Amino acid sequence: MTTKEKMNPKKTARVAGLLYLMIAIFGIFSMLYGPESLIVPGDAESTANNIAASESLYRIAFMGDLIGQVIFIFLVILLYKLLKPVNKNQAVLMVVLVLVGVPIAMLNDLNQIAAMMIASSARNLGVFEVNQLQAHVVLFLDLYQAGLHIAFVFWGLWLFPLGFLVFKSGFLPRILGVLLIIAGFGYLFEFVTFFLVPDLEITIRMFTFWGEVFLALWLLIMGVNVEKWEERALESA
Repeated sequence: MTTKEKMNPKKTARVAGLLYLMIAIFGIFSMLYGPESLIVPGDAESTANNIAASESLYRIAFMGDLIGQVIFIFLVILLYKLLKPVNKNQAVLMVVLVLVGVPIAMLNDLNQIAAMMIASSARNLGVFEVNQLQAHVVLFLDLYQAGLHIAFVFWGLWLFPLGFLVFKSGFLPRILGVLLIIAGFGYLFEFVTFFLVPDLEITIRMFTFWGEVFLALWLLIMGVNVEKWEERALESA
């Protein structure tokens, strides 16, 4: 059985592009309705009240975040199949980095749930003072932010082998590979500044993540150059 019979590269690319866009949509929804949208800096009371008042949306955002992480696993498997002919070792590295990062991100989401449970659960009020509960809400949200930035390490690192593979592929535009590597540096920059320069409030990933968006759109709309993909597949067989 030939490589061509085993896999349709254009179909695989388009499914991967769709999954990538789904992750982006879930991520945007989580940003709009999750913890980051409800935090009032320096005001624990307002933050806790915001969470309690938006519990249903908060739960939906939480579920969206988890679903996005699960989709991430399926995405990287498809990208592995698509890009393995370019360099198998780099493709394996890409998968490993994602499979390490996903559990970190999912476990970190427990901090979101802890904050919500404390903010909305009346039974805790008999054990702690209200201001203590509100302080615990902020504490868990702070832990969530720290855990999120730890996940940034792997969200950034996996983009380096992905960018390399796209750049070297010949069946995808090289510029996408460059933009993906820039996006990787964006995540790592935010990880470093969060822990080493916490007063530097800057979110450069909002400007550097476009490589991921462009790759998703290219895969979904254009797919890959099948002829060049098949040449690569034959070379690596």
